[in-house]
Amino acid sequence: MTVHYHRGDLPADVDLGPLVAIDTETLGLSLTRDALCVVQLSSGDGDAHVVQLIRPEYDCPNLKALLGDPGVEKILHFARFDVAMVERSLGVTLAPVFCTKIASKLCRTYTDRHGLKDVTRELVGIDMNKQQQSSDWGADELSKAQLEYAASDVLYLHQLRERLSVMLEREGRTEMAKACFDFLPMRAKLDLAGWPDTDIFAHA
Repeated sequence: MTVHYHRGDLPADVDLGPLVAIDTETLGLSLTRDALCVVQLSSGDGDAHVVQLIRPEYDCPNLKALLGDPGVEKILHFARFDVAMVERSLGVTLAPVFCTKIASKLCRTYTDRHGLKDVTRELVGIDMNKQQQSSDWGADELSKAQLEYAASDVLYLHQLRERLSVMLEREGRTEMAKACFDFLPMRAKLDLAGWPDTDIFAHA
């Protein structure tokens, strides 16, 4: 594994292909309070690109172009959060996406464990180290441990997509999953507009 560390933007000559694994690191889990600090990406080749963003300018045209490219499918875990954070901070709509957490919930109905660590352990056989999850991602310089952690969050998403797609097809839920993925940009807009916990489809 090679981790490529970029400050400010993704280099213009980096081509990650039509299927890119993406994750973000933030100062916290509040979409209205916390800052987007890092975006990490992988083409599925075993390497990762970790982009440390410069706040508050977020001047990253190459990264924005990739994230907003409708010809590139983005693989994320719990895409709802990342789509909203990228929309708010970078003004870019992440689409189309494949969310491995939604896919897991639709086809792994035999368990309630749908976190990235649990899904990766079962389907890929890798036990991920989540120790750096709560570290300071707004630091001026990211540590080696932070870079390795950020990379690990995207290195296995291509494999998860492949295995979950087979399971979705087996259970006849592929189209249902796609409809959920397609709705994610609007779900993110609802979160940002003040409806994070309200079921707008509920009668009450």
